[in-house]
Amino acid sequence: MQSVFDKRKEELNEFNEALDKLNIRKKEEPTQKKEVPDDLMTKCNKCSRLIIKEDLLADLNVCPFCNNHFRLTPKERLEQVLDGDYEVLFDNLDEKHLDFPDYKEKLDEARKQTSSDESIVCAKGKLDGINVLVGVMNSYFMMGSMGSVCGEKVTLLAEKAYCENLPLIIFTCSGGARMQEGIISLMQMAKTSAAIAKLREEGLYIAVLTDPTTGGVSASFASLADITLAEPNALIGFAGKRVIERTIKETLPKEFQTAEFNLEKGYIDRIVDRKEMKSTLALLLRLHRYN
Repeated sequence: MQSVFDKRKEELNEFNEALDKLNIRKKEEPTQKKEVPDDLMTKCNKCSRLIIKEDLLADLNVCPFCNNHFRLTPKERLEQVLDGDYEVLFDNLDEKHLDFPDYKEKLDEARKQTSSDESIVCAKGKLDGINVLVGVMNSYFMMGSMGSVCGEKVTLLAEKAYCENLPLIIFTCSGGARMQEGIISLMQMAKTSAAIAKLREEGLYIAVLTDPTTGGVSASFASLADITLAEPNALIGFAGKRVIERTIKETLPKEFQTAEFNLEKGYIDRIVDRKEMKSTLALLLRLHRYN
C-alpha cells in the first residue's frame, strides 16, 4: 500500500513540475493598494447619499437622488446664469465700521477663505444675449450677512440699473444683518429698500431667493421684487422657527419657512429648478421687452 502512495506522490510532483515549466500555473502577483482621492465624492446633506463630484458638477450642484440644491459660490452662480465673460462691479469699497472686537480679523479671514471682498458680488453681463445687472450673495462670507458695504453695493447696483435702464437680478442668500456693525447694518434695510423702490418706478427687478434667505435681507430688498423666484426647498423667513414657536407658544408646520410653504401663501411667484433658472430668467426678461 505504501508503494502505491509513494508512486502517486511522485506522479503529482512530476505533474506540478510540468506545470511550472509550461508556466500554466497562475501566480499570485503582489497588488498595490489603490488610493481613493479625498475629493472624489461628496455627501448630500439632505439624503446622505454619496455623489461623485464630477457628476454633481455636471448637474449644476443638484443632488441626483433627492434634488437637493447645494449652495453655490458667486463665481459658480454667475457662470451658470451669464453667457460668458462679465464685468465685476464695485469691488473696491472699504469697510469703515470696524470697532467691534475682532471684527477686522473675521473680515480678513472671510476674505482669505472666499477670495471675495464682501458678502455680495455685483456684475454686469449678458443673459441669453440680454444685458443685465446681477448681484449674488455669498453664504460662505460670514453667512452672507449684510453690513454697510453689502448695503452700499446693493444700492449702487439698483441705481446703476435705474440710470442705464437695465434689468436687475439679485440672488439672495443670507443670515441677515451683520451683528458686528449694530445699528449701521440695520440701516441698510431702509437704504436698499429706497433704492429698489426707485428702480421699480421705471425698471424691472427680479429676486431669486436661495437657501437660506433670512433676517434683515428677507425683510428688505429680497421681498421687494417685481417678480420673486426661489429654488426648491430653500429656507425663507425672518426669525428662526424655534424663536417664533416660543413667542406664539404654538407648534408650526414641518414645512414652515420652506420655498414650497411660501409659494402656497403667495409670498413668492414661482419655484424654479436650477437647471431651468437661466431659461426662466431669459423668458421673463423678454416678456418685459428686454432684448
